[in-house]
Amino acid sequence: MTDANPASADALAMPGIVHTVREIQDLIPHRWPFLLVDRIVEYDPDAKRIVGVKAVTATEWFFQGHFPGLPVMPGVLQVEALAQTMAVYVAKQPGFGDRIGLFAGIDEIRFKRVVVPGDLLRLEVTMEKLGSRFGRGRGVASVDGGVACEGLLSFIIPPAGVLR
Repeated sequence: MTDANPASADALAMPGIVHTVREIQDLIPHRWPFLLVDRIVEYDPDAKRIVGVKAVTATEWFFQGHFPGLPVMPGVLQVEALAQTMAVYVAKQPGFGDRIGLFAGIDEIRFKRVVVPGDLLRLEVTMEKLGSRFGRGRGVASVDGGVACEGLLSFIIPPAGVLR
């Protein structure tokens, strides 16, 4: 992402980063401790594709109970990280702005390896459908090129006022 006014650019931005965590928070409502995307590193609207990353650290809140002495990132949180990455893609599309999507379906999900502290989780989503009130995308979460989790994520955007 380039900015004509360098003074307004995010001071934490680095080459190869499309969006910093601060910019992600401008696009989606998730916050600590539930924001599960640290950066967006690729965004290709022509290919309907976005890639985020999550650095999995030993101090993550969920490792306290999952599992003591054997920390494993819960699969549902891997799916959520993919959904948040998809939400960034959707928020960047014209007409979506601050509209909030809710899960409509989580299909064909497969978990193929554990995710542990020290892993860098790569979150790739390719949109298959995006309408004004419904969307679907294929997500793949991977570590070092090996698939950790993959599947099809669907969401709805409820009418205005439903979530207020």
